[in-house]
Amino acid sequence: MTQSTRPQLMHRDPDPVETAEWIEALEALAAAQGPERAQFILGQVQDRARRLGVTTSGLPYSAYRNTIPLAQQPAYPGDAALEERITAIIRWNALAMVVRANKAYGELGGHIASYASAAEIFEVGFNHFFRAPSAGFGGDLVYFQPHSAPGVYARAFLEGRLSEEDLASYRQEVPGKGLCSYPHPWLMKDFWQLPTGSMGIGPLSAVYQARFMRYLQARDLANTQDRHVWGVFGDGEMDEPESIAGLTLAAREGLDNLTFVVNCNLQRLDGPVRGNGQIIQELESLFVGAGWNVIKVLWGSEWDNLFARDTNNVLLRRFAETVDGEYQDLGSKDGDYNRAKFFDADPETAALVAHMSDAEIHALRRGGHDLKKLHAAFAAAKAHKGKPTVILAKTKKGYGMGGAGESRMTAHQAKKLDTQALLAFRDRFDLPLSDKSVEALEFYRPPEDSPEHIYLQQRRADQGGYLPSRRQQASTSIPKRPALDSYGKFALQAEGKEMSTTMAAVRMLGGLLRDKEFGPRIVPIVADEARTFGMDNLFRQVGIYAPQGQLYEPEDAGSMMYYKEAADGQLLEEGITEAGAISSWTAAATAYSAHDTELLPIYIYYSMFGFQRVGDLIWAAADQRARGFLFGATAGRTTLSGEGLQHQDGSSHLWASAIPNCRAYDPAYAYELAVIMDHGMTRMLDEKRDEFFYITMMNENYAQPSMPEGAGEGILRGMYHLAAYGANGAKAMPRARLVGSGTILREVEAAAEILARDYGIASDVYSATSFTELAREAAEVERRNRFASEAPEQSHLEKLLAGDAPVIAASDYVRAYAQQIAPFLRAPMRVLGTDGFGRSANRKALRRFFEVDRQHIALATIEALVGAGTLPRSLLKQALDDFGIDLQGDAPWTR
Repeated sequence: MTQSTRPQLMHRDPDPVETAEWIEALEALAAAQGPERAQFILGQVQDRARRLGVTTSGLPYSAYRNTIPLAQQPAYPGDAALEERITAIIRWNALAMVVRANKAYGELGGHIASYASAAEIFEVGFNHFFRAPSAGFGGDLVYFQPHSAPGVYARAFLEGRLSEEDLASYRQEVPGKGLCSYPHPWLMKDFWQLPTGSMGIGPLSAVYQARFMRYLQARDLANTQDRHVWGVFGDGEMDEPESIAGLTLAAREGLDNLTFVVNCNLQRLDGPVRGNGQIIQELESLFVGAGWNVIKVLWGSEWDNLFARDTNNVLLRRFAETVDGEYQDLGSKDGDYNRAKFFDADPETAALVAHMSDAEIHALRRGGHDLKKLHAAFAAAKAHKGKPTVILAKTKKGYGMGGAGESRMTAHQAKKLDTQALLAFRDRFDLPLSDKSVEALEFYRPPEDSPEHIYLQQRRADQGGYLPSRRQQASTSIPKRPALDSYGKFALQAEGKEMSTTMAAVRMLGGLLRDKEFGPRIVPIVADEARTFGMDNLFRQVGIYAPQGQLYEPEDAGSMMYYKEAADGQLLEEGITEAGAISSWTAAATAYSAHDTELLPIYIYYSMFGFQRVGDLIWAAADQRARGFLFGATAGRTTLSGEGLQHQDGSSHLWASAIPNCRAYDPAYAYELAVIMDHGMTRMLDEKRDEFFYITMMNENYAQPSMPEGAGEGILRGMYHLAAYGANGAKAMPRARLVGSGTILREVEAAAEILARDYGIASDVYSATSFTELAREAAEVERRNRFASEAPEQSHLEKLLAGDAPVIAASDYVRAYAQQIAPFLRAPMRVLGTDGFGRSANRKALRRFFEVDRQHIALATIEALVGAGTLPRSLLKQALDDFGIDLQGDAPWTR
């Protein structure tokens, strides 16, 4: 083992008398003036030691023992023996659920070991801390470790919320009703409140949820004063970058309404989390460095006597010398092995356990399986003020599974147990099951008049009801919003005024914010790009949320749009963290359910930094049934001059098209944007639909026309006829259909002019506000026709683009975006898009490079008509010469 990977060792003391005097002084200080004073003095000493060069910048972690000493451990408020019996029953039902499903089908999967390690953690929470919504109180929010879902189901079964049939349908959602694999609010809309998969999403979401609860309180939108956010996560999960991305924010804003419980079973999917180190010590240093309060629960009550007799701290020395790979090996073995390998390795530790039998050594539990130790930690976390708290609870992966999985490398993959292992599990937890019942994997629920059932129900009643549970609607609706004309008239009747669609969106947002009733329910969010999008006027108008207010005079205090922070600020200015910003948006977009408060969150960001960077978090928002707007600004591959690949978005609409409840639009004109925004608010706020809207917007200024009469329906359905070019209805004139979206629509219009003026080709131009909406509706119609015997329907797309005249579609996105509609057309179709890597250049050069400029659109139209036999091939050669197109260049997506 190298020095860099092994834990710091506690060397033998050359002067124990002097050491004892220092320790006695510290103990006296803590006893007389409290632990906070003692921590302050220690901090001062450590700082002076660093200045003197006495210490290095080593990891700041405490000794490998429980943070809360026995003397400070409060009396347990419940019946610990009864709770242990209930925990054992839940553990069995969770195990039986997974094993039974895989015995029947073999391929359903599921996880036994994760919940087995966390059962006591959950039970302490359920019985004493996790408060449910009740009259006048919003309740706590709990982020459950995803792989522990079977245990949550098993508890709900004991409570009578789920039936035996439900448990028997675990991971069998098709056909009919079943229990989903992990927490999924979309799939179990009345049960799960919060999704926590993929791993890493839960911790980050919990931080921003706790912060958003403070925001709600500060703005007097909801009473969240006494509510708490709990998150139970795995130690392996903490390696995900998202897991630790919000830690400093939580400390900086003093989120003492937040507690993480990290289930440190030392084992991830394939092996130890830190085989050559100690993950608990590493996590402690991480959280301490981030400013959190850390509570370690490492050893169960059986160790208390050993610690009391260990006057020379030999146990701490042995703990520090033992890496996690060894702990896992010890955890998988019996008492005689632990005596020989751990205690007998040092004469002093051997003497400490000389009076104990091998069975007693084997019964030495880790702290995460001790209800009393866990309760003390939970209570201390809840009482701690000024900082968020993390509880590092040491457990055994697969606790109770014995040789079939306890602390084994294969524990995570264990889904089947043989009869002997099941009987051993039954015996270990003294379950009231016959051999026949065990072999049949029967679920067990105590009778309603049993002490277990009565106790379990009473504990949840004391906490306000059952958890998890989800509210589908807020009890009161959001205030009526202003009419579209009052905030969007400038867009509907633009009359050629130049502006970008980003500017139009910000102007409409400002109008909505000014409404005294509706405005306060808007949650504007940016990730440090407000000035980029022209939103700096909001700094003064609504203020930037900052819990401490503004403790300084801003540099630009004399300007009209100075940087104004306020304790009740409305704008969430998140800094350079798209992951944090989308987490705030999700909290606001689900507040109707989680906080009984209906809001309209609007997150505006560089479109490139949306789906591509935080797509998994957007999926989690969709799963959580979010409602709100995502504004992808400076959208498209060619609309952003000069920035290049890292800022140019050509694929977000493709990502958005895959999310079922994401309604994605790419409007070209301000009036289209206004109609879409109003429609989105109607669906989300008035009709209470669990969907969200992704709208891309451009920073390119151009003349904005007024809205054509009758265009509204087509805008919302994804396409409408914009204009006709050439001799309308002249049969001798070749004709094509040109379709454009977003900023490229203007190139399509220009191409239509070229075709009519220079080549005598007529065309109809269509604005495609959403290829995704068009394709979805066409697919639905196609499906209905497949199942119907009566005359077939026609989709909106088929009606607009009926016939054989070629269709040429162009967008500022990869070709696959527009190609979504190709299967539903009878006519030949040519698609132009911006496949390939971005480039730094001006807009005109970029569009030429990606072959989506007016000349390439016109050329594609001529080629399509030549292919259809309508025009001679000689005209194609003429067009190539006229347009000066490089015939030797490679395709843009290959360069």
